[in-house]
Amino acid sequence: MKENRILCVLMPVYNEEKTVSDILDIVSARPEVAEIIIIDDASTDKSLSVIEGYIAKKKKSPVNFKFLTQKKNMGKGAAIRLGIPEITAPIAIVQDADREYTPEDYPAVLKPLLSGKADVVYGSRFQGGNCRVVRFKHMLGNKVITIFSNWFTDLALTDVESCYKVFRREVLQNLQLYTCRFGIEVEITAKIAKVRDLNIYEVPINYFGRTYGEGKKITWRDGIAAFWHIIKFNLFVSKKTFYKKDWEEVLKYRNKKIKGLSL
Repeated sequence: MKENRILCVLMPVYNEEKTVSDILDIVSARPEVAEIIIIDDASTDKSLSVIEGYIAKKKKSPVNFKFLTQKKNMGKGAAIRLGIPEITAPIAIVQDADREYTPEDYPAVLKPLLSGKADVVYGSRFQGGNCRVVRFKHMLGNKVITIFSNWFTDLALTDVESCYKVFRREVLQNLQLYTCRFGIEVEITAKIAKVRDLNIYEVPINYFGRTYGEGKKITWRDGIAAFWHIIKFNLFVSKKTFYKKDWEEVLKYRNKKIKGLSL
């Protein structure tokens, strides 16, 4: 792994044949990216063949591509869980396979980690970045879910449902995750919130949300499920099942400075 390539991009894919090549081009061109772990969640369109063809053409790329597949459609959370053990780069980010989030924001979300200030960084769509105007009810739903999550976690986040969550590898790989669909966003938040020694930052990002006609998949059912997952993981699930190792052991990584780009 080249010294300045410090980022693993986890990319869950489900029926994104129209956009996956474009987003892979953009991500693989980023100087921060060491590896891209693509997880096809049993797509029913041509996503699988598009990805296979793309990787075949990138054998000489400085970026390491890993391609995993689900035999059955399980959801974004299940795809992310499948990819997490494969991470080898020191930092990991989740990147959707559409064009809603721009990899141009990687330097902004990486900066708190590379400066040694943060262990986890959330990219917020509600802190002043350039954003395509979205439906009011969607925006309101996101904010209500965030406030509800904040009440239980005692974190003052502005965008708990953001795709751009960035982690030191050791932090993400120490989480015991169970959620299969979009509820993984609030599950992760509930679990990192319980670790008082973790430093969590939030920075503004750009967002170009798409419509359902353009392929957006999250629905009102996922919004309702988010409330249940918030209650479940904050009140009803034993903290003993949250983590794989004691955090005292995991946090020894702080003695190792990440050697990466000067941002």
